[in-house]
Amino acid sequence: MDHVTEIDAVQRPIEQANGLPNAHYIDPAVFEEEKNALLFSGWSGLGVAADIPEIGDAVPLTFLGMPLLMVRDKSGAVRVFQNTCRHRGMILVSEPRKVEGAIRCPYHSWCYSTEGKLVSTPHVGGPGQNTHDGIDRALLGLFEIRSHVWMDVVWINVSGDAPDFEVANADLLSRWSDFDKPLFHGGPDSTFQLEINCNWKLAVENYCESYHLPWVHPGLNSYSKLEDHYHIEKADTYAGQGTYVYRQLTDDHGQTFPDFSGISDKWDTAAEYITAFPNVLLGVHRDHTFAIVLTPEGPEKTVENIHLYYASDTTDAALRAKNTTLWKEVFAEDVFVVEGMQRGRHGPKFDGGRFSPAMDGPTHLFHAWVAARIAKHRSANLAAE
Repeated sequence: MDHVTEIDAVQRPIEQANGLPNAHYIDPAVFEEEKNALLFSGWSGLGVAADIPEIGDAVPLTFLGMPLLMVRDKSGAVRVFQNTCRHRGMILVSEPRKVEGAIRCPYHSWCYSTEGKLVSTPHVGGPGQNTHDGIDRALLGLFEIRSHVWMDVVWINVSGDAPDFEVANADLLSRWSDFDKPLFHGGPDSTFQLEINCNWKLAVENYCESYHLPWVHPGLNSYSKLEDHYHIEKADTYAGQGTYVYRQLTDDHGQTFPDFSGISDKWDTAAEYITAFPNVLLGVHRDHTFAIVLTPEGPEKTVENIHLYYASDTTDAALRAKNTTLWKEVFAEDVFVVEGMQRGRHGPKFDGGRFSPAMDGPTHLFHAWVAARIAKHRSANLAAE
């Protein structure tokens, strides 16, 4: 079966479908293709706004080899720029810092405002001459990357031509409208990172489904059993699973985190876990949320950046630490699974596998989305040729 036919097979009804071919997990050329077809063309997660809480805060990040800079501008808005000077392409900011006044290039001291405007070009016209007729500052601002903040995640559209975030994700925003309110990051004790030897898509696939709970998460399964879960599926947008029996964490005195105000009764016992395509894993509960931003670092390496949020900025530190420990343990339980599947993708006779029609709906939905985006990308390239 050739690669084109294999991609077609992914989009068949779940009873007949194959999973994605091995190349989509191990081949650098396909990784590069997916970078453009899946991650640059839509709304991908870059980081979180909590990393730049104050005006002037700036954090450099690398996203699929692209040097970027998240900045909190003078109005308090989050902006994302390409982290390169317009003069000679020098990296502007190498470490997280507070911008005092302007973003200054360390090479020739060209300076930019936190809104990205070029504001100073020392000696550009010769010694002591800070202007030149051939240098139009208005045309030489930083390259801004289209961005949007939701659930505190900083989403970016590198290609610049995706539908507006609110349009592209309208269904998810409506589904979780109860959580469209201030979220308070738990601070340093509520963020952690996992480096995993797997393709980023395997992290998505595993997160989308509850089928693995009895064997991989026995602790969770002891009170939130497989039969207590339901599928969440929205073609071309998101997939995941929910539980009807969420149990709040308590401290030694039976105290819990405060609930989000004004949420529906559904959340008294329910919780939901959704991947917003392509690379952001989100969880919502009556008393806290979390965001996991997947950073692909090659075909077989992914970094998970995990952040926990609460309804109040005065949550108990000991209870937050207990919650962080709980989620660390849960997410760590998945590592051997996704790394094992990654190693399995080097088995040349593996044909993408099969799906359980009853249990693998969310994962199949994600595969179908990937296949459709790849097919569209290839068609566009052929048309261009």
